[in-house]
Amino acid sequence: MEIPSKSDSSIIGYLYQKYGDTNELWNSLDGIFACTLWDERTGYFCIARDPIGICSLYWGKAADGSVWVASEMKALQTRCEWIDIFPPGHVYRSTTGTLERWYNPAWLDLERIPTTPVDLPLLRQSFINAVVKRLMSDAPLGVLLSGGLDSSLVASVAVRHIKEATNAFDPDHKIDTFSIGIAGSPDLVAARRVSEFLGTQHHEFTFTVEEGIDALHDLIWHIESFEQVRAAVPMYLLARRIKAMGIKVVLSGEGADEEFGGYLFFHKAPNAAEYHKECVRLVARLHQWDVMRANKAPFAFGVETRVPFLDKTFLDVAMNIDAADKMPNLKEKPDGVHPKLEKYILRKAFDTPENPYLPEDVLWRQKEQFSDGVGYDWVDGLKDYAERVVSNDMWEARELRFPNDPPRTREYYLLRTIFEGHFRHPSALATVPRGLSIACSTPEALKWDPEWENCHEISGRAIKSVHEAAGDFKVTKVPVANGIAH
Repeated sequence: MEIPSKSDSSIIGYLYQKYGDTNELWNSLDGIFACTLWDERTGYFCIARDPIGICSLYWGKAADGSVWVASEMKALQTRCEWIDIFPPGHVYRSTTGTLERWYNPAWLDLERIPTTPVDLPLLRQSFINAVVKRLMSDAPLGVLLSGGLDSSLVASVAVRHIKEATNAFDPDHKIDTFSIGIAGSPDLVAARRVSEFLGTQHHEFTFTVEEGIDALHDLIWHIESFEQVRAAVPMYLLARRIKAMGIKVVLSGEGADEEFGGYLFFHKAPNAAEYHKECVRLVARLHQWDVMRANKAPFAFGVETRVPFLDKTFLDVAMNIDAADKMPNLKEKPDGVHPKLEKYILRKAFDTPENPYLPEDVLWRQKEQFSDGVGYDWVDGLKDYAERVVSNDMWEARELRFPNDPPRTREYYLLRTIFEGHFRHPSALATVPRGLSIACSTPEALKWDPEWENCHEISGRAIKSVHEAAGDFKVTKVPVANGIAH
Protein backbone atom coordinates (compact mmCIF):
# COMPACT_ATOMS: atom_id res chain seq x y z
CA MET A 1 0.00 0.00 0.00
CA GLU A 2 1.24 3.46 -0.89
CA ILE A 3 0.63 5.98 1.92
CA PRO A 4 0.37 9.58 0.69
CA SER A 5 2.19 11.00 3.70
CA LYS A 6 5.74 11.40 4.95
CA SER A 7 4.62 11.30 8.58
CA ASP A 8 5.67 8.15 10.44
CA SER A 9 2.45 8.42 12.47
CA SER A 10 0.07 8.15 9.53
CA ILE A 11 0.36 4.36 9.43
CA ILE A 12 -1.77 4.14 12.60
CA GLY A 13 -4.83 5.51 10.81
CA TYR A 14 -4.46 3.01 7.99
CA LEU A 15 -4.01 0.14 10.42
CA TYR A 16 -7.16 1.25 12.23
CA GLN A 17 -9.04 1.05 8.94
CA LYS A 18 -7.69 -2.46 8.45
CA TYR A 19 -7.96 -3.95 11.94
CA GLY A 20 -10.52 -1.74 13.66
CA ASP A 21 -10.76 -1.54 17.44
CA THR A 22 -8.54 -4.57 18.20
CA ASN A 23 -5.25 -5.37 19.92
CA GLU A 24 -4.05 -6.64 16.56
CA LEU A 25 -3.69 -3.00 15.53
CA TRP A 26 -1.15 -2.26 18.28
CA ASN A 27 0.66 -5.59 18.08
CA SER A 28 1.25 -4.98 14.39
CA LEU A 29 3.39 -1.94 15.21
CA ASP A 30 7.13 -2.36 15.63
CA GLY A 31 8.44 0.86 17.08
CA ILE A 32 7.84 3.47 19.76
CA PHE A 33 4.71 5.55 20.07
CA ALA A 34 2.33 7.37 22.39
CA CYS A 35 -0.85 8.37 20.64
CA THR A 36 -4.53 9.12 20.66
CA LEU A 37 -6.70 7.94 17.78
CA TRP A 38 -10.07 9.61 17.17
CA ASP A 39 -12.67 8.43 14.66
CA GLU A 40 -14.63 11.53 13.66
CA ARG A 41 -17.32 9.34 12.06
CA THR A 42 -18.33 7.66 15.31
CA GLY A 43 -16.76 9.78 18.05
CA TYR A 44 -14.71 6.76 19.18
CA PHE A 45 -11.24 7.39 20.56
CA CYS A 46 -8.48 5.35 22.10
CA ILE A 47 -5.16 6.05 23.81
CA ALA A 48 -2.18 3.73 23.45
CA ARG A 49 1.48 3.56 24.41
CA ASP A 50 4.43 1.49 23.17
CA PRO A 51 5.43 -1.77 24.94
CA ILE A 52 8.09 -0.44 27.33
CA GLY A 53 6.96 3.18 27.52
CA ILE A 54 9.87 4.73 25.68
CA CYS A 55 7.61 7.56 24.54
CA SER A 56 6.33 9.65 27.44
CA LEU A 57 2.56 9.71 28.09
CA TYR A 58 0.29 11.00 30.86
CA TRP A 59 -3.46 11.10 31.20
CA GLY A 60 -6.05 12.56 33.53
CA LYS A 61 -9.70 13.39 34.07
CA ALA A 62 -11.30 16.82 34.45
CA ALA A 63 -14.17 17.77 36.74
CA ASP A 64 -16.67 17.33 33.91
CA GLY A 65 -15.53 13.73 33.34
CA SER A 66 -13.59 14.45 30.17
CA VAL A 67 -10.41 12.44 29.55
CA TRP A 68 -7.19 14.34 28.82
CA VAL A 69 -3.90 13.01 27.48
CA ALA A 70 -0.49 14.60 26.87
CA SER A 71 3.14 13.62 26.48
CA GLU A 72 4.06 15.78 29.48
CA MET A 73 2.45 15.99 32.90
CA LYS A 74 2.82 19.77 33.00
CA ALA A 75 0.27 20.13 30.18
CA LEU A 76 -2.45 18.57 32.37
CA GLN A 77 -1.81 20.28 35.71
CA THR A 78 -4.37 23.08 35.34
CA ARG A 79 -6.98 20.99 33.54
CA CYS A 80 -7.40 17.72 35.42
CA GLU A 81 -8.56 16.69 38.88
CA TRP A 82 -6.30 13.66 38.80
CA ILE A 83 -3.24 12.85 36.70
CA ASP A 84 -1.35 9.61 36.27
CA ILE A 85 1.24 7.96 34.04
CA PHE A 86 -0.42 6.14 31.17
CA PRO A 87 1.01 2.61 31.53
CA PRO A 88 3.22 1.13 28.78
CA GLY A 89 1.81 -1.59 26.57
CA HIS A 90 -1.79 -0.58 27.34
CA VAL A 91 -4.72 0.85 25.43
CA TYR A 92 -7.74 2.78 26.72
CA ARG A 93 -10.90 2.60 24.60
CA SER A 94 -13.78 5.04 24.89
CA THR A 95 -16.24 2.32 23.89
CA THR A 96 -15.51 0.31 27.05
CA GLY A 97 -14.05 2.99 29.31
CA THR A 98 -11.45 0.50 30.47
CA LEU A 99 -7.67 0.17 30.36
CA GLU A 100 -6.38 -3.02 28.75
CA ARG A 101 -2.90 -4.48 28.31
CA TRP A 102 -2.26 -5.15 24.61
CA TYR A 103 1.43 -6.06 24.98
CA ASN A 104 1.51 -9.24 27.03
CA PRO A 105 4.57 -11.40 26.29
CA ALA A 106 5.07 -14.57 28.32
CA TRP A 107 8.20 -13.20 30.01
CA LEU A 108 6.17 -10.55 31.89
CA ASP A 109 4.75 -13.31 34.11
CA LEU A 110 6.91 -13.31 37.26
CA GLU A 111 5.99 -16.90 38.00
CA ARG A 112 7.28 -18.17 34.67
CA ILE A 113 11.01 -18.87 35.00
CA PRO A 114 12.67 -19.50 31.60
CA THR A 115 14.94 -22.51 31.09
CA THR A 116 16.08 -21.95 27.48
CA PRO A 117 19.91 -22.13 27.27
CA VAL A 118 21.59 -19.11 25.74
CA ASP A 119 22.15 -19.22 21.97
CA LEU A 120 25.06 -16.80 21.47
CA PRO A 121 24.79 -16.49 17.65
CA LEU A 122 21.04 -15.81 17.97
CA LEU A 123 21.67 -13.24 20.68
CA ARG A 124 24.29 -11.49 18.57
CA GLN A 125 22.23 -11.43 15.38
CA SER A 126 19.06 -10.30 17.17
CA PHE A 127 20.91 -7.31 18.56
CA ILE A 128 22.50 -6.49 15.20
CA ASN A 129 19.02 -6.50 13.66
CA ALA A 130 17.71 -4.22 16.40
CA VAL A 131 20.46 -1.65 15.82
CA VAL A 132 20.24 -1.76 12.02
CA LYS A 133 16.49 -1.21 12.19
CA ARG A 134 17.08 2.04 14.11
CA LEU A 135 19.59 3.47 11.65
CA MET A 136 16.74 4.59 9.40
CA SER A 137 16.71 8.38 9.48
CA ASP A 138 15.96 11.42 7.35
CA ALA A 139 18.39 13.56 9.39
CA PRO A 140 21.95 13.22 10.72
CA LEU A 141 22.24 10.50 13.38
CA GLY A 142 24.72 9.87 16.19
CA VAL A 143 25.44 7.50 19.07
CA LEU A 144 25.70 8.35 22.77
CA LEU A 145 28.98 6.69 23.73
CA SER A 146 29.89 6.34 27.40
CA GLY A 147 32.61 3.80 26.76
CA GLY A 148 30.75 1.16 28.74
CA LEU A 149 29.74 -2.16 27.20
CA ASP A 150 26.19 -1.28 26.14
CA SER A 151 26.75 2.01 24.32
CA SER A 152 30.00 0.69 22.83
CA LEU A 153 28.20 -2.31 21.34
CA VAL A 154 25.54 -0.01 19.88
CA ALA A 155 28.24 2.15 18.28
CA SER A 156 30.20 -0.85 17.00
CA VAL A 157 27.20 -2.50 15.37
CA ALA A 158 26.09 0.81 13.86
CA VAL A 159 29.53 1.40 12.31
CA ARG A 160 29.90 -2.13 11.02
CA HIS A 161 26.38 -2.66 9.70
CA ILE A 162 25.10 0.78 8.63
CA LYS A 163 25.16 -0.18 4.95
CA GLU A 164 22.61 -2.89 5.73
CA ALA A 165 20.12 -0.31 6.98
CA THR A 166 17.12 0.79 4.95
CA ASN A 167 17.00 4.55 4.34
CA ALA A 168 20.04 5.46 6.45
CA PHE A 169 20.65 9.21 6.14
CA ASP A 170 24.27 9.03 4.97
CA PRO A 171 25.74 5.51 5.16
CA ASP A 172 29.05 6.65 3.67
CA HIS A 173 29.67 9.28 6.34
CA LYS A 174 31.53 8.51 9.56
CA ILE A 175 29.08 7.99 12.42
CA ASP A 176 29.19 10.73 15.04
CA THR A 177 29.68 9.61 18.64
CA PHE A 178 29.23 11.80 21.72
CA SER A 179 30.48 11.53 25.28
CA ILE A 180 30.42 13.77 28.35
CA GLY A 181 31.96 13.74 31.80
CA ILE A 182 33.89 15.57 34.45
CA ALA A 183 37.41 16.20 33.09
CA GLY A 184 39.41 12.97 33.38
CA SER A 185 36.38 10.80 34.14
CA PRO A 186 36.39 7.03 33.41
CA ASP A 187 33.75 7.33 30.68
CA LEU A 188 35.66 9.96 28.70
CA VAL A 189 38.79 7.84 28.63
CA ALA A 190 36.91 4.68 27.66
CA ALA A 191 34.75 6.41 25.02
CA ARG A 192 37.84 7.89 23.37
CA ARG A 193 39.37 4.42 23.22
CA VAL A 194 36.25 2.95 21.60
CA SER A 195 35.96 5.78 19.07
CA GLU A 196 39.56 5.36 17.99
CA PHE A 197 39.00 1.63 17.54
CA LEU A 198 35.79 2.10 15.53
CA GLY A 199 36.89 5.13 13.54
CA THR A 200 33.92 7.33 14.48
CA GLN A 201 33.75 11.12 14.31
CA HIS A 202 34.00 11.61 18.06
CA HIS A 203 32.87 14.63 20.09
CA GLU A 204 33.95 14.85 23.72
CA PHE A 205 32.53 17.36 26.17
CA THR A 206 33.20 18.12 29.80
CA PHE A 207 31.13 19.75 32.51
CA THR A 208 31.78 20.87 36.06
CA VAL A 209 29.90 20.09 39.23
CA GLU A 210 28.77 23.72 39.31
CA GLU A 211 27.34 23.47 35.78
CA GLY A 212 25.48 20.31 36.79
CA ILE A 213 24.00 21.98 39.85
CA ASP A 214 23.01 25.02 37.81
CA ALA A 215 21.05 22.72 35.48
CA LEU A 216 18.96 21.07 38.23
CA HIS A 217 16.02 23.49 38.12
CA ASP A 218 15.47 23.25 34.36
CA LEU A 219 16.33 19.55 34.21
CA ILE A 220 13.67 18.55 36.74
CA TRP A 221 11.11 20.68 34.86
CA HIS A 222 11.83 18.65 31.73
CA ILE A 223 12.05 15.12 33.15
CA GLU A 224 9.13 15.67 35.58
CA SER A 225 10.73 13.57 38.29
CA PHE A 226 13.26 13.83 41.11
CA GLU A 227 14.59 10.33 40.39
CA GLN A 228 17.30 9.72 37.77
CA VAL A 229 18.60 13.25 38.27
CA ARG A 230 22.22 12.19 38.75
CA ALA A 231 22.30 10.51 35.33
CA ALA A 232 19.89 12.92 33.62
CA VAL A 233 21.97 16.06 34.22
CA PRO A 234 24.98 15.02 32.09
CA MET A 235 22.64 13.63 29.42
CA TYR A 236 20.75 16.94 29.39
CA LEU A 237 23.95 18.96 29.09
CA LEU A 238 25.20 16.69 26.31
CA ALA A 239 21.92 16.92 24.36
CA ARG A 240 22.24 20.70 24.25
CA ARG A 241 25.64 20.32 22.56
CA ILE A 242 24.33 17.66 20.18
CA LYS A 243 21.39 19.80 19.05
CA ALA A 244 23.72 22.75 18.43
CA MET A 245 25.66 20.52 16.02
CA GLY A 246 22.55 19.72 13.98
CA ILE A 247 22.12 16.12 15.12
CA LYS A 248 18.47 15.22 15.70
CA VAL A 249 18.59 11.47 16.43
CA VAL A 250 20.88 9.46 18.72
CA LEU A 251 21.15 5.79 19.62
CA SER A 252 21.69 4.82 23.25
CA GLY A 253 22.39 1.69 25.29
CA GLU A 254 19.53 1.74 27.80
CA GLY A 255 17.91 -1.58 28.66
CA ALA A 256 20.83 -4.03 28.67
CA ASP A 257 21.44 -3.81 32.42
CA GLU A 258 17.81 -4.61 33.15
CA GLU A 259 17.57 -7.48 30.67
CA PHE A 260 20.82 -9.21 31.58
CA GLY A 261 21.35 -8.21 35.20
CA GLY A 262 24.15 -5.75 34.56
CA TYR A 263 23.96 -3.85 37.84
CA LEU A 264 26.49 -4.89 40.43
CA PHE A 265 23.89 -5.81 43.04
CA PHE A 266 22.99 -8.80 40.86
CA HIS A 267 26.13 -10.51 42.19
CA LYS A 268 24.13 -11.09 45.38
CA ALA A 269 21.12 -12.76 43.73
CA PRO A 270 20.30 -15.89 45.77
CA ASN A 271 19.21 -18.05 42.82
CA ALA A 272 18.27 -18.00 39.14
CA ALA A 273 14.54 -17.57 39.81
CA GLU A 274 15.06 -14.41 41.92
CA TYR A 275 17.56 -13.13 39.39
CA HIS A 276 15.03 -13.48 36.57
CA LYS A 277 12.20 -11.91 38.56
CA GLU A 278 14.36 -8.86 39.28
CA CYS A 279 15.16 -8.52 35.56
CA VAL A 280 11.43 -8.59 34.76
CA ARG A 281 10.64 -6.02 37.46
CA LEU A 282 13.36 -3.68 36.21
CA VAL A 283 12.32 -3.91 32.54
CA ALA A 284 8.64 -3.45 33.39
CA ARG A 285 9.44 -0.28 35.39
CA LEU A 286 11.90 1.28 32.95
CA HIS A 287 9.37 3.92 31.88
CA GLN A 288 9.79 5.59 35.29
CA TRP A 289 13.56 5.26 35.38
CA ASP A 290 16.27 5.07 32.69
CA VAL A 291 13.88 5.19 29.74
CA MET A 292 12.15 8.27 31.14
CA ARG A 293 15.51 9.99 31.51
CA ALA A 294 16.78 8.88 28.10
CA ASN A 295 13.63 10.19 26.42
CA LYS A 296 12.92 13.42 28.29
CA ALA A 297 16.39 14.86 28.94
CA PRO A 298 17.41 14.89 25.24
CA PHE A 299 13.93 15.92 24.07
CA ALA A 300 14.38 19.11 26.11
CA PHE A 301 16.43 20.13 23.06
CA GLY A 302 14.45 18.22 20.43
CA VAL A 303 16.84 15.27 20.24
CA GLU A 304 15.21 11.85 19.74
CA THR A 305 16.76 8.85 21.52
CA ARG A 306 16.49 5.33 20.09
CA VAL A 307 17.15 2.29 22.27
CA PRO A 308 17.88 -0.94 20.33
CA PHE A 309 18.21 -3.10 23.46
CA LEU A 310 14.46 -2.57 24.00
CA ASP A 311 13.47 -3.80 20.55
CA LYS A 312 10.45 -6.13 20.86
CA THR A 313 12.11 -9.04 19.07
CA PHE A 314 15.37 -8.67 20.97
CA LEU A 315 13.43 -8.52 24.26
CA ASP A 316 11.78 -11.84 23.43
CA VAL A 317 15.22 -13.38 22.94
CA ALA A 318 16.93 -11.81 25.95
CA MET A 319 14.10 -12.25 28.47
CA ASN A 320 13.55 -15.92 27.65
CA ILE A 321 17.13 -17.05 28.37
CA ASP A 322 17.74 -19.25 31.40
CA ALA A 323 18.75 -16.83 34.14
CA ALA A 324 21.39 -19.30 35.33
CA ASP A 325 23.30 -18.43 32.15
CA LYS A 326 23.05 -14.72 33.01
CA MET A 327 24.14 -14.92 36.65
CA PRO A 328 27.64 -13.47 37.29
CA ASN A 329 30.28 -15.30 39.28
CA LEU A 330 33.75 -13.78 39.33
CA LYS A 331 35.26 -17.12 40.43
CA GLU A 332 34.13 -18.83 37.21
CA LYS A 333 35.73 -18.62 33.76
CA PRO A 334 33.33 -20.44 31.42
CA ASP A 335 35.56 -19.79 28.39
CA GLY A 336 38.75 -20.45 30.35
CA VAL A 337 39.87 -16.82 29.95
CA HIS A 338 37.30 -14.27 31.17
CA PRO A 339 35.66 -14.19 34.62
CA LYS A 340 31.89 -14.50 34.51
CA LEU A 341 31.25 -10.76 34.81
CA GLU A 342 27.79 -9.21 34.83
CA LYS A 343 26.29 -9.42 31.29
CA TYR A 344 28.74 -12.23 30.51
CA ILE A 345 26.60 -13.77 27.77
CA LEU A 346 26.20 -10.45 25.98
CA ARG A 347 29.95 -9.92 26.10
CA LYS A 348 30.60 -13.47 24.91
CA ALA A 349 28.12 -13.12 22.03
CA PHE A 350 30.32 -10.34 20.64
CA ASP A 351 33.64 -11.91 21.60
CA THR A 352 34.82 -12.56 18.04
CA PRO A 353 38.65 -12.28 18.15
CA GLU A 354 39.03 -12.98 14.44
CA ASN A 355 37.03 -9.83 13.67
CA PRO A 356 36.51 -8.00 16.98
CA TYR A 357 33.58 -5.69 17.56
CA LEU A 358 35.37 -3.95 20.44
CA PRO A 359 38.79 -3.86 22.09
CA GLU A 360 39.25 -6.66 24.61
CA ASP A 361 39.53 -4.27 27.58
CA VAL A 362 36.26 -2.53 26.65
CA LEU A 363 34.30 -5.71 25.92
CA TRP A 364 35.27 -7.02 29.36
CA ARG A 365 35.14 -3.69 31.29
CA GLN A 366 33.22 -3.87 34.59
CA LYS A 367 29.83 -2.22 34.77
CA GLU A 368 29.96 1.50 35.59
CA GLN A 369 26.64 3.31 36.04
CA PHE A 370 26.37 6.45 33.93
CA SER A 371 26.08 8.84 36.87
CA ASP A 372 29.30 7.32 38.28
CA GLY A 373 31.13 6.94 34.98
CA VAL A 374 30.84 10.63 34.07
CA GLY A 375 33.05 11.22 37.12
CA TYR A 376 32.67 10.34 40.79
CA ASP A 377 33.12 14.06 41.53
CA TRP A 378 29.65 14.71 40.07
CA VAL A 379 27.78 12.37 42.42
CA ASP A 380 29.87 13.36 45.42
CA GLY A 381 29.63 17.06 44.49
CA LEU A 382 25.83 16.93 44.26
CA LYS A 383 25.59 15.24 47.65
CA ASP A 384 27.99 17.78 49.21
CA TYR A 385 25.96 20.68 47.73
CA ALA A 386 22.77 19.29 49.23
CA GLU A 387 24.47 18.96 52.61
CA ARG A 388 25.34 22.66 52.46
CA VAL A 389 22.02 24.10 51.27
CA VAL A 390 19.68 21.91 53.32
CA SER A 391 20.26 23.26 56.81
CA ASN A 392 19.97 21.24 60.01
CA ASP A 393 16.72 23.04 60.85
CA MET A 394 15.26 22.21 57.45
CA TRP A 395 16.32 18.59 57.77
CA GLU A 396 14.93 18.18 61.27
CA ALA A 397 11.58 19.58 60.08
CA ARG A 398 11.42 17.49 56.90
CA GLU A 399 8.35 15.56 58.04
CA LEU A 400 6.47 18.83 58.45
CA ARG A 401 7.66 20.11 55.06
CA PHE A 402 6.98 16.79 53.34
CA PRO A 403 4.33 14.90 55.34
CA ASN A 404 3.76 12.46 52.49
CA ASP A 405 6.81 10.19 52.17
CA PRO A 406 9.52 12.48 53.61
CA PRO A 407 12.86 12.49 51.74
CA ARG A 408 15.50 10.02 52.92
CA THR A 409 18.59 12.14 52.33
CA ARG A 410 19.42 15.81 51.98
CA GLU A 411 20.06 15.22 48.29
CA TYR A 412 16.45 14.06 47.91
CA TYR A 413 15.23 16.94 50.07
CA LEU A 414 16.81 19.33 47.58
CA LEU A 415 15.51 17.55 44.46
CA ARG A 416 12.02 17.07 45.92
CA THR A 417 11.85 20.79 46.75
CA ILE A 418 12.62 21.72 43.15
CA PHE A 419 10.12 19.15 41.85
CA GLU A 420 7.27 20.37 44.04
CA GLY A 421 8.03 23.95 43.03
CA HIS A 422 7.34 22.94 39.43
CA PHE A 423 4.57 20.40 39.96
CA ARG A 424 2.03 21.43 42.57
CA HIS A 425 -0.81 19.18 41.43
CA PRO A 426 -1.92 16.75 44.18
CA SER A 427 -1.33 13.80 41.81
CA ALA A 428 2.18 14.79 40.77
CA LEU A 429 4.07 13.11 43.62
CA ALA A 430 2.43 9.76 42.91
CA THR A 431 3.91 9.70 39.39
CA VAL A 432 7.44 9.45 40.83
CA PRO A 433 8.50 5.92 41.87
CA ARG A 434 9.11 5.43 45.58
CA GLY A 435 11.01 2.87 47.60
CA LEU A 436 14.57 2.08 48.64
CA SER A 437 17.27 0.94 46.24
CA ILE A 438 20.81 -0.38 46.32
CA ALA A 439 22.89 0.25 43.16
CA CYS A 440 19.69 0.70 41.06
CA SER A 441 17.85 -2.34 42.41
CA THR A 442 14.12 -2.54 42.93
CA PRO A 443 12.96 -2.35 46.57
CA GLU A 444 12.15 -6.06 46.40
CA ALA A 445 15.82 -7.01 45.87
CA LEU A 446 16.96 -5.45 49.15
CA LYS A 447 16.04 -8.68 50.89
CA TRP A 448 18.93 -10.43 49.12
CA ASP A 449 21.43 -9.12 51.68
CA PRO A 450 20.71 -8.30 55.33
CA GLU A 451 23.25 -5.46 55.16
CA TRP A 452 21.03 -3.68 52.62
CA GLU A 453 18.12 -3.29 55.03
CA ASN A 454 16.95 0.35 55.06
CA CYS A 455 19.69 1.33 52.60
CA HIS A 456 19.23 3.81 49.79
CA GLU A 457 22.15 4.46 47.45
CA ILE A 458 21.84 4.13 43.68
CA SER A 459 25.59 4.34 42.96
CA GLY A 460 27.28 1.11 41.91
CA ARG A 461 29.99 1.89 44.46
CA ALA A 462 27.52 0.77 47.11
CA ILE A 463 28.40 -2.85 46.20
CA LYS A 464 31.83 -2.68 47.80
CA SER A 465 32.58 -6.39 47.48
CA VAL A 466 32.35 -6.12 43.68
CA HIS A 467 33.04 -2.55 42.55
CA GLU A 468 36.72 -2.05 41.78
CA ALA A 469 36.70 1.62 42.84
CA ALA A 470 34.35 1.52 45.83
CA GLY A 471 37.10 2.52 48.28
CA ASP A 472 35.62 4.20 51.36
CA PHE A 473 32.34 5.12 49.64
CA LYS A 474 29.61 5.50 52.24
CA VAL A 475 26.18 3.90 51.89
CA THR A 476 23.23 5.78 53.37
CA LYS A 477 21.18 4.04 56.05
CA VAL A 478 17.82 5.81 56.05
CA PRO A 479 16.01 6.66 59.30
CA VAL A 480 13.21 4.36 60.36
CA ALA A 481 10.25 5.49 62.48
CA ASN A 482 7.30 3.29 63.41
CA GLY A 483 8.56 0.63 61.04
CA ILE A 484 8.51 3.01 58.05
CA ALA A 485 11.72 3.97 56.24
CA HIS A 486 11.89 7.69 55.45
